[in-house]
Amino acid sequence: MAHSARSGPCRLRGLVQGAGFVTSRPLRFAFSHISRRLWAGGYNYQRNLFAALARFLPGEFVPVVFAGNRAEENELAELAAIPGVEVVRSEAFDGQPGLAAALGLGLDRGAAASFRSARIDVVVEAARFFGWRLPIPAVAWIPDLQHRSLPQLFPTTARWRRELGFRMQIASGRTIMLSSESALRDFKASYPGARNKICVVRFATQPPAAFLNTDPSDVIAAYHLPANYFYLPNQFYRHKNHQLVVDALTILKERAVDVVICASGGKEDRREPGYYDLVNSEIQKRGLEARFRHLGVIPLPHVYALLRASAALINPSRFEGWSTTVEEAKSFGVPMILSDIDVHREQTAGSARYFGVDDPVALADHLMQVAQETHGLTIRNVVPHQDGDVSAFAASFAATIQQAKSSSLGPLG
Repeated sequence: MAHSARSGPCRLRGLVQGAGFVTSRPLRFAFSHISRRLWAGGYNYQRNLFAALARFLPGEFVPVVFAGNRAEENELAELAAIPGVEVVRSEAFDGQPGLAAALGLGLDRGAAASFRSARIDVVVEAARFFGWRLPIPAVAWIPDLQHRSLPQLFPTTARWRRELGFRMQIASGRTIMLSSESALRDFKASYPGARNKICVVRFATQPPAAFLNTDPSDVIAAYHLPANYFYLPNQFYRHKNHQLVVDALTILKERAVDVVICASGGKEDRREPGYYDLVNSEIQKRGLEARFRHLGVIPLPHVYALLRASAALINPSRFEGWSTTVEEAKSFGVPMILSDIDVHREQTAGSARYFGVDDPVALADHLMQVAQETHGLTIRNVVPHQDGDVSAFAASFAATIQQAKSSSLGPLG
């Protein structure tokens, strides 16, 4: 879905069902590597996107992942294993060495040279800005506007760096890619003067078959979990709201209700390095170690195994652009207990249980009810309609890339 004051909606130009885009050669688009350690949702987005394009639009696109020389080899190998994906390593992507030049002189020369060498047709900017003089059409992926909604969670410098980057992308005429209608409303409210082409591309996930070969019973046993547990696969960022889960477990402990939360994900939040230790100290202080089990970063087959067998997925987040964990739960038909934010309602259309982001009692009530209704281990498989959702995701992204290539805007004045 697309919105613009300058042109009509994104359309699938040349797309015929079953035939794909009619092009003289595959369209090559650039995507900077997203570290799973720093942003698991972003890494999973890339992996699922590339797999969806390979499956539903085979031979039409070549995703080229640009990574620094210090990037994790295993992460890049996993992406490179997807049909059609290429990986390019360059020191221009070790951090953002060309950002100052992009902002001040209009071009990150190192990145631009890498794009030219790889014959890139369209660049996707994900938390990067390569300059208004970039001679290649670009799509700015803005997953969310969290710094606007929750500014208190960002150091002042980080907040303004993010804001400046978005404003530069808007002023440079980028095609803007958003992940939800909720994000679109936020964008229009925050940047009412923007005249860019705006495309809403809703993420959907198709778990790789190889990841489903792991027996959930073995994984549950390996992590010493009970048969009935709830799964919380969120990184330890403050906006992910782990503290509310700790408060809900405290209430359940007082009610003598035994519930186990299995959490996974990284501990590192560069905005607030001590946040994990703060939450963990509360867990210990309240004697909840047996009820809140944090496994850290675990292999993706284990993530899927734990999700498939859980009593329910929990996502207590205060803010999401489009929740990857919710999409993954939907792909298996896993019950969901979610914070009552607009994007969760949009993603689930009322099919989950909801609680306020500051209401641990409501969360405790939901956990208790689901625990009482859960009897024995249930292992779920991919739901039948998932192919349609993932195909639509691939087609929507493809339309956005084609739109950027065919109607690239210069800087907007």
